[in-house]
Amino acid sequence: MNSINRRSVLLAGLGAAGTGALAACNGGSGNTGSGSGSGSGNALVSPTASAVAAAEKKRTSSGRQRKLTLTASPAMIDLGGGVMPKTWAFDGRTPGKEVRLSVGDTLIAELSNQLPNKTATSIHWHGIALRNDMDGVPPATQTAVRAGSTFTYRFIADAPGTYFFHPHVGVQLDRGLYAPLIVEDPKEPLSYDDEWVVLLDDWVDGVTGTPNEVFSELKLGMADMSGMDMSSSPSPSSSDSMGDMGGMDMGGSASASASSGGMSKKFMLMGATSSLLGGDAGDVKYPHHLINGRVATDPDVYTGKPGRKVRLRIINAGSDTAYRVALGGHKLTITHTDGFPVQHQEVDTLLVGMGERYDVLVTLGDGVFPLVSLAEGKNANGLALMRTGSGSTPKASVRPQELDGMIMTASQLRAADDVRLKSSKTDVTHQIKLTGNMMKYNWAINGTPFDMKNPEAHPIVIEEGQRVRLDFVNTTEMWHPMHLHGHTYQLGASGPRKDTTIVLPKETVSVFLDADNPGQWMMHCHNAYHGEAGMMANVAYKA
Repeated sequence: MNSINRRSVLLAGLGAAGTGALAACNGGSGNTGSGSGSGSGNALVSPTASAVAAAEKKRTSSGRQRKLTLTASPAMIDLGGGVMPKTWAFDGRTPGKEVRLSVGDTLIAELSNQLPNKTATSIHWHGIALRNDMDGVPPATQTAVRAGSTFTYRFIADAPGTYFFHPHVGVQLDRGLYAPLIVEDPKEPLSYDDEWVVLLDDWVDGVTGTPNEVFSELKLGMADMSGMDMSSSPSPSSSDSMGDMGGMDMGGSASASASSGGMSKKFMLMGATSSLLGGDAGDVKYPHHLINGRVATDPDVYTGKPGRKVRLRIINAGSDTAYRVALGGHKLTITHTDGFPVQHQEVDTLLVGMGERYDVLVTLGDGVFPLVSLAEGKNANGLALMRTGSGSTPKASVRPQELDGMIMTASQLRAADDVRLKSSKTDVTHQIKLTGNMMKYNWAINGTPFDMKNPEAHPIVIEEGQRVRLDFVNTTEMWHPMHLHGHTYQLGASGPRKDTTIVLPKETVSVFLDADNPGQWMMHCHNAYHGEAGMMANVAYKA
């Protein structure tokens, strides 16, 4: 099913957005920074600086508050089909309970950390342009929340859209700690009858191992994997516990097992390829692919009526899997990506990288229809059902023909007029080289892995008020979904506004943003294992 009907696939520009089209937005080349080390002599805006508070005061507040408590703790969850793994989850469920706000509301969320083994954690509010000290990224913006402790996040959510939240410590993202965050627009221009939030995820925790074990094996790299004994697998580590550092998951116990010859290729995925992703499709073998926390053999079901128009809010909460998403027997009309509106485009299927979100409208037919999330290049899928009438239940392995139909990549979408960046001279350009390989598993930005002990080392320095250009230059043989915290950027001169975008192997993607949210912001690959290995950098405002 990985073959693509190339006549129906519009792929031009996925990895090269904004090459010739940039001139209209540039107005000039601006000053060029090297990225790594470019601001080593500059004082940086701290997350608690007065400039951060001043930016928050500029946000329009509704005066309403939404208070909640999120308890991170061990849980045995029911994924359906008799699959009941032990994992970590918010309030005992995966996905966590949806949080829904209206534009301008203040979210006051207390995180209660009840995780075991002195495991520290945090919450990152993915895609929200919030105040820097509430971004949830230890140790850059806060101290990690120790086990048995609490931390209260408080911020104004002033941009409508589809978002989600998850930890930003170690590889905790690949556990069950995630949930949707929906910011509604009280002046919503779209007309539809109902909504369905669709969370996609790749699942390993408590089934074939833990994310710590996965990362420990991957860190060995392909060059060191040959000839390993297949008789045993690594023991769980407590390396998500980083105390005040709250940082990189070192996975020590599994590495020790490997050094004694006891490591196997239990988790590393070999030979997964996809033309949509430019070659190598991913690193990790996942036993299950979920939609709304359910396995394909026991799917989540949306019940509706024929003829009704439904808004699907599709979120890829996975850690190593891009999904091709289609609804059998239906066309999808793309209305938003990463929370921001685009000029509407009708497609058969979507490609959604980790961390990306798409909103689509669909007018329901009469019957039972499969919503399939094909794990791109991995010959597996998630499944949910839309039921509007009588009909037989599709098989778990169903592959609707729409998966091979017309797909439009983000670079071909256009921002809606009211959210497109105004034409402006570029003040500074930073080249962001994505480096590393599977042989050594040495993923990095500009050749330097992120230093969790010193997050202000090698900053990518920008200044408030600048129009900034970032050139993501992928020098590697793998694709990377690049995510920037605290901002949305625009692809090229008129492309969509996004915070996460796919950068194909050996390609360049150029994006633009307005530096209007002071602080220190992580920019990283949203493959959880690439980011944890070091493909992360600090985009920091100059004080």
